[in-house]
Amino acid sequence: MRNLLALILIALASAAGPACAADLAPALSEISFTSRQMGVPVEGRFKRFDAKLNFDPKKPEAGQVSFNIELGSVSLGAPELESELAKASWFDSKKLPLAHFQSSSIKARGSNQFDVAGKLTIKGLSRDIVVPVQLAQAGSITAASGGFVLKRLEFKIGDGEWADTSLVANEVQVKFKLAFNGVPAL
Repeated sequence: MRNLLALILIALASAAGPACAADLAPALSEISFTSRQMGVPVEGRFKRFDAKLNFDPKKPEAGQVSFNIELGSVSLGAPELESELAKASWFDSKKLPLAHFQSSSIKARGSNQFDVAGKLTIKGLSRDIVVPVQLAQAGSITAASGGFVLKRLEFKIGDGEWADTSLVANEVQVKFKLAFNGVPAL
C-alpha cells in the first residue's frame, strides 16, 4: 500500500511539471513612483516589499506572481512628507500597512514581453489592472521591469482636501524592477 501511495505521489508531481518558484533578490529590486504636485514632479520609492513568483517562460499562462508593499516604507527624501503620507487621508499605513497585488493571468506578447493581469489592493480597495512586463536575464538573475499609471483617487489616496487634482494629480506613474533567482532560461 505504501508503494502504491508513493507511486501516485510521484506521478502527480511529474504531471505538474517542475517547480518554477523563484526567489526575490531584494538588493537588486526597486519600486518607485512619480506624482505631480502643482505640476512639479515628486519622486519616491518604497524601501520594503516582497514578491513571490512561480513562472516558466515556456508556459507563461500557468504562472503566478504576487507582491506586497509596506506602505510605511515610502521614501521621498523628506521626513515631513513621509509622515504626511502615513496619515489616514493618504496611505493610512498604521491601519492598512500593505498594498497587495495578485495576478490572475499572464499572457505572452513576444520578445520576452508579457501582460500580467490581476488585482491591486490598496487601503482595502481593489482594482483590476494589466501591467506590461519585460523580462531580461543576466546569469542567474531574471529582471521583471515595467510600469503602469495608478489613479490615486480610485484607492482614496489623498482623500479629503487632497482630492483636488489641481493640487496633486490623480495619475501616479509607478515603475518597478523585480529581480529573481530561479527563473528558467528565457
